[in-house]
Amino acid sequence: MNTGNEIRISVRDLVEYVYRSGDLDSRFVGMGKAIEGTRLHQKIQGLRIGEAADSGETYLKEVSVSMRICHKEITFIVAGRIDGLLKDSEGSTLEEIKTTSSPLENISEDTYPVHWAQAMCYAYMYASEQSEKVINIRLTYYNDDSGEQKVFIRRVSIEELEKHFYEVVEKYYDWAYAACEWSALRNSSIRDLKFPYDKYRKNQRKFAVAVYKTITASKRIFIQAPTGTGKTISALFPTVKALGEGGTEKIFYLTAKTITRQAALDAISKMKCKGLRIKAIVLTAKDKICFKEESDCNPEYCEYAKGYYDKVNKVIKEILEKEDIITRELVEEYAGRHMVCPFELSLDLSYWTDCIICDYNYIFDPRVSLRRFFAEKESNYVLLIDEAHNLVDRAREMFSAELYKKPFLELKRLMKVKAPLISKAAAGINLALLAIKKKSGSRNCCLAKEELRELCHALRVFISRGEEWLGSNYGEQGYREALELYFEAAAFLRVYEIFDEIYTAYIELAGNDVKLKLFCLDPSKLLGEITGRMKASVFYSATLTPLYYFKDILGGSEDDYQMKLASPFEESNLSLTIARNVSTRYTDRESSLSEIVEYIRTAVEARKGKYLIFFPSYKYMNEVFSLFSARYPEIEAIIQQPSMQEKEKESFLQCFSKDTEKELVGFAVMGGMFSEGIDLPGNRLIGAVIVGVGLPQVCFERDIIMDFFKKKNNTGFEYAYMYPGMNKVMQAAGRVIRSESDRGVVVLIDERFGSSRYTCIFPQEWLNNNNVESHEELRRILEKFWSRIE
Repeated sequence: MNTGNEIRISVRDLVEYVYRSGDLDSRFVGMGKAIEGTRLHQKIQGLRIGEAADSGETYLKEVSVSMRICHKEITFIVAGRIDGLLKDSEGSTLEEIKTTSSPLENISEDTYPVHWAQAMCYAYMYASEQSEKVINIRLTYYNDDSGEQKVFIRRVSIEELEKHFYEVVEKYYDWAYAACEWSALRNSSIRDLKFPYDKYRKNQRKFAVAVYKTITASKRIFIQAPTGTGKTISALFPTVKALGEGGTEKIFYLTAKTITRQAALDAISKMKCKGLRIKAIVLTAKDKICFKEESDCNPEYCEYAKGYYDKVNKVIKEILEKEDIITRELVEEYAGRHMVCPFELSLDLSYWTDCIICDYNYIFDPRVSLRRFFAEKESNYVLLIDEAHNLVDRAREMFSAELYKKPFLELKRLMKVKAPLISKAAAGINLALLAIKKKSGSRNCCLAKEELRELCHALRVFISRGEEWLGSNYGEQGYREALELYFEAAAFLRVYEIFDEIYTAYIELAGNDVKLKLFCLDPSKLLGEITGRMKASVFYSATLTPLYYFKDILGGSEDDYQMKLASPFEESNLSLTIARNVSTRYTDRESSLSEIVEYIRTAVEARKGKYLIFFPSYKYMNEVFSLFSARYPEIEAIIQQPSMQEKEKESFLQCFSKDTEKELVGFAVMGGMFSEGIDLPGNRLIGAVIVGVGLPQVCFERDIIMDFFKKKNNTGFEYAYMYPGMNKVMQAAGRVIRSESDRGVVVLIDERFGSSRYTCIFPQEWLNNNNVESHEELRRILEKFWSRIE
C-alpha cells in the first residue's frame, strides 16, 4: 500500500474508505449478482458503443486512468478504470454504471454520494490528463430486474473536480500520514534488527539466506528442513528484512493448524523483544470468533453489525495506535467494547498490518479468499507456507465441489407449498442426479463433463429461482436449507466452469444417498497460478520429501528453487530400527498382531518412559491395543478415540508429563492429531513405534488419482499412496527428537521399509538404520543405544 512517503491506492478503495457508513449487512444478495453485474455492465457498454457508432462518435469502455499527486508531505498514486467514455463534438462524457435491485423511483441524484465521488475522481484524473476544462459525468443506474435505466448527468469544470478530488484526499490524509509514519518507524527498526538468537543453528543461516534470495529474485522455493532447524524464524526474519527494504508490501504467514500460528506469533514476539516494530494480525475463522450463536451479519439480528461502518474507523485507529501484535483475544476485546463485528474488524485491520497470519484457505480457497488483496493480476506480497505438505490434500478439496442428492429431495418436499418454484427447481436437480445414478448402473464411476449438462442446467435454474426467493424471504421456513444448497450449487457451477484435464467427475453411492463430485486430481496448475501472482512464495516442511514430488504437485516450475537440509541434531541422538520380518499389508494384519505386540513390549521395556505407537487405521490400532492390554496389563496404555474434542486431546497429552518415573504407552493413528503439530520434548516422549508404511486407505478417490498420474508421469502409486503414506510416517517419527538434548528411539514395523523403493526417500538422518528380524535383536540394539547415552 505504501513505500516511504508514497501511497498507492485505487479510486474505489479511496472513496469507499472516506464515504463508508451504515450497517454491516451480509444478508443474501446473490452470488450471481456479481457475475450478472459484470454482464450488465458489458451489455450497457455494448449499447453505448452501438449508439455512438450510429452517431459517428466514439465510446470507449474500461478506460484506465492513474495520477500521481503530492499533497502536503505525501505522494499519492491513485489508479482506476472508467466504465465508459464518450467522445463527441461537445467534448467528453464519462460514465459510471451501477446495477441495482432497488426500484429506480427510490433512487435520486443524491442517494449514493459515494457513486458521485468515485465518478468525479475518475473525471478529474482523465480531464487533467487530457487538459480538458470541462467534462460531463453520467451516472447510470440499471435495474437488473426490470431492465430499466435511470441516468443523472452533471457538467463539471476542472476547478470543481480538482476541489472535490483534493477534499477526498484530505479526508484520507490522516490515515495515509499515519501509514507513512508507521512505515518509517517500522523500516528503521528493521534496519537495526539483528537475528534474535545468539547464534544460528546448523543450516539455519542457509535457510534464511535462501528465503531472502528467493524474495529478491521473485521466485518460489521448496525447502525440506528437518525438525530443529528453526524453520519459523528462518522464514520470517529474512522476509521481515525484505519488507524493510521495500522488497515486499505485506507478509502472509499461512498455516494449516492453530499450533503453527502460535509459533509464528512467538517468532514475531521474539523479534519484537529485539526492537522490531511490526503490525501483525491473526485471522480467525468467522464461525469461531463470532459473538452470536449463528454467524448472521444482519443488523436486525446482530447488534455488532448495526452501525458497523459508522464506528469501525475509530476502532481501527485506536487499535493501531495502541497495539502491534493483534491476536484473536485482542480483536474480541476491542470488538466487544465498541460493539462491532470481530470478524469484519479483523479483516479491516488486516489492510493496515504488515504481516497476516492465517489459514491456507484465505489465499487458496476461491470461496473465502481475501479478494480485497488479490483483485489485481500481480501483487507485491510474500507467502510463507508452513507445513506445506498439508497443502496437497487441502488444495484438492478447496478446488473441488460436490453435491448430495438427498438434501435437494428434502428441500423439494419442504418448499412444495411455501415456495413452489424453489421446490420445482430442487426437484429438477434431484431428477438429474437420479438420471446420472441410473446411467452409472448404481456403481461408483467417473463421468465426462458432457454428461453433466442437464444437471448444470437444473442448477442454474435453481440458482435463478433461489436468488429471487432468498432475496426477499429472510428468516422464513426453509430459508437456511435453501441458502445452504444455493451456495453448494453455485460452488459446483464455479468449478464446472474451469473443469478441464486436471479434473474428473465421479458419482459415488454414500449410504442411502448419492454423491456427485467434481474432483481436482492435480492441484499444481491452480496453485501455480495463485503463487505466480505473488512476489515470492516459500514452501517448507520437515517432511517435504521427496522434494521433486512436492515441487511438482504444489505448482513449482523448473525455474524455481529447492533446498534439502540435513538435521541439525547429531545422528547418534536417534536410534532407528526396521523390523523386517512383519508384513502389515491388509491381508496379513490379523496374523501380525502378536508379533507387533511383542515388538512394542520389547521397545518400551528397553528403557522406562513414555512412548507413542502409531497405526494406519483405528481398526488395526484397536486390535493391537486389546491384545497388548490383555497380555501386559502392568504397562499403562491409553488410546486415541475418533473425533476427540479439544479437552479430550489436552487430557491425552497431559498424560505425557515430565514425570520421569511414569511409564506410559499411547496408541494413536498416523495422520491424526497426535502424529504432527505436537511438541513433547525431553522425557515427555522417548520413543515411537510406527506400524505400517502409512498408505492412505484404498478408496475410489485415491484410485482415480493413481490412474491419473500413471497416465501423466507413470508415478500413479507413488503420488496417490506411497508418498502421502511416507509423509505420515515421517511426521509421526518426528515427534521423538525435538531438541538438541533429546535422545530417543524409532521402530518401523513393516518389511517394505527395508526395500530400496522406500529407503531411497528416507531423510538423511535415517540412513544409518538398523535392520532386525526378531524381538531379541531389537532388545540388544536398544539396550546398547540407551547404555551408550547414559
